[in-house]
Amino acid sequence: MRGWMKMRSFFMSDEELGKKDDDHKLVNSVRQRRSSSWQPARGPPRRSIKRIALVFVVAIVVYLFVHNIPILGPDDRMRRPDYAHFPGRPPSSPGLPSTDNAMHPPDPDAQAQLQMLAPRTTERNFNGPFKFLNLAISLQAIANTRGSQPENKNVLFAAASLKSVATLLPMACQMGLGMKSYVHFALLGGSSINARPNYAQISSDGRLEKAVFRGFHHINNYMHPQAIIVDGTNNEEAYFTRGLKQHIKVSKTSLVELPRFAPKSLNWITKLDSAALRMWNKVKLDILIQVTPKSTGSLIRLLRSLSAADYTSSAIPHITIDLPYQIDISTKRFLNSFEWPPSYIPNPTNERHISLRHRISPRKLTEEETAGRFLESFWPAQPQNSHVLVLSPHTEVAPQFFNYLKYMLLEYRYSETSRFHNWGQHLFGISLEQPSTTLDGETPFDAPLFHHPEEISGKGTLNPYLWQTPASNAVLFLGEKWMELHDFTSRTLQVKEKSEIVPNLVEEKLVSKQHSSWLEHSLRLARVRGYWFLYPGGEVVQHLATIHGELYNVPEEYANLKPSKDRTPEAIEAMRQKVRWAPETQLSPISLLDALPNDGNLWPLTALAIADWQGTELSLEEFRNRANEFELLFKGSVGGCDAETSEGQKSHEAASTQDLFCNLP
Repeated sequence: MRGWMKMRSFFMSDEELGKKDDDHKLVNSVRQRRSSSWQPARGPPRRSIKRIALVFVVAIVVYLFVHNIPILGPDDRMRRPDYAHFPGRPPSSPGLPSTDNAMHPPDPDAQAQLQMLAPRTTERNFNGPFKFLNLAISLQAIANTRGSQPENKNVLFAAASLKSVATLLPMACQMGLGMKSYVHFALLGGSSINARPNYAQISSDGRLEKAVFRGFHHINNYMHPQAIIVDGTNNEEAYFTRGLKQHIKVSKTSLVELPRFAPKSLNWITKLDSAALRMWNKVKLDILIQVTPKSTGSLIRLLRSLSAADYTSSAIPHITIDLPYQIDISTKRFLNSFEWPPSYIPNPTNERHISLRHRISPRKLTEEETAGRFLESFWPAQPQNSHVLVLSPHTEVAPQFFNYLKYMLLEYRYSETSRFHNWGQHLFGISLEQPSTTLDGETPFDAPLFHHPEEISGKGTLNPYLWQTPASNAVLFLGEKWMELHDFTSRTLQVKEKSEIVPNLVEEKLVSKQHSSWLEHSLRLARVRGYWFLYPGGEVVQHLATIHGELYNVPEEYANLKPSKDRTPEAIEAMRQKVRWAPETQLSPISLLDALPNDGNLWPLTALAIADWQGTELSLEEFRNRANEFELLFKGSVGGCDAETSEGQKSHEAASTQDLFCNLP
């Protein structure tokens, strides 16, 4: 109180303040004369304003003092994980960001002005240790994607070059719109991005390569991507590619390297889920060509079409050509100069992925010998991942046929939905042709129409469909089913040799002799197991393959047989004319997604229309009931199994038919 009085007297010494105080005294004297009764006194308003102003001034002084107090210890902004100074640290440059200010970034406008005014650093020779200052924030944000588990729904797009980013980003967005996977995009390298190391702009290529490797290592620990999709062209930075390849060797993650023009030719990969993309590098396709006598000229056309196809979605397939005893001179010359892989496909080892099998004996082969020789031409090393495409010399394939096969395989055999519903259990193969008749060669076949699940009364369309009948000119067999067909044919021939009376189910022929003999065994197995083949439909087949019938020849095993019902000269000539004048599909080059219906989105396999081997459309339940009935009939008449006692009944094993034959070891 005493201090306040002193301060008050200090202000009162001022002349102007003294006048104002006189005014206050005058008011008080007048108030006393005007009223003799007691009233509460009113505080002087001007003095209150002075006190408020004084408090405000004192507050400003205290704030300025505290804000500018001398620093007695380390700067609190240095108390962060990257506070250590290591040897060889480059001096701070006006145009480069400092790690000391990472927690307090400068104003963007001021930083832009500094970048314009400061001289640019062109040397990139810094090789010090690196840290990822902002990567942890991005990785922590994806904790709900179950990235800690080896199998999840994460797919990673990665790039370092801005040109590669321009290629990958639209595909990543399109895949994300499909809502089948968690799609992530990682930018690694020297740009101003979260996944870059510190001092990226002045780092050497060797340091950036190590940073890319370590960056992928950290991402893999938090994300475990099922596939990494990158730009495989020269637009990508070399250090990024080297670091990525080192990571792939360690992590064994599937790597999808997109070629040039991938947004058009491989845009179908955006429709796949993470489980299908995980099998991208593991799926292997081989090609088997069985050449019949007098058809070697057609082989040249087939091989040329194979050379012009697009194989950028997978490793180059291995071709096996089964040649007859006699080969014309033009075919020999062509095979001597034929290059496989084609010259436009990189082949650092100069390895020829082609095998020629030339028969020794000039003797005509029987049905059993022809079927055995054909099935012995291929054996899958990994049945779950190795598959074989069977082509006849009369076939000509389109540029997109290989991409179509891989798309169908990944979706209907390896996707998460396929594994959940076990679609691969009944899928025998995938056809590239559209037959006009059933296997008897006489009955016209009209493909069943597809009906939209949400439009019960809607008009059907020519979408892909399922048919129990195998094709003979262009068909892909799944590896497990090929092994099962191999075992089934072997056991059937054993029963035929050991039986005094050959069972009717083995003796009767349902397949016309215009087809190879191995097709009979394929049809019989499909009927027993309830298998089906996926056919493309009329709108898609014109973009896959065409069958030329102008040079049709009767299969070798039926060339010298005695005349029968369908072996008379008139029947043979009618058969040739029918095949020759059959409507031929005109191939048209187009992207795969544009060729497929429903914008390339594949319908569930069980939603497609189903037809039995005779061409009759059935429901799924009817189809399976007929398969169960035929299986019991086959086991009893051919396999020697007793349905009542189950004596000698064997368990079912994958890629084996031992459960169908109780009379064989």
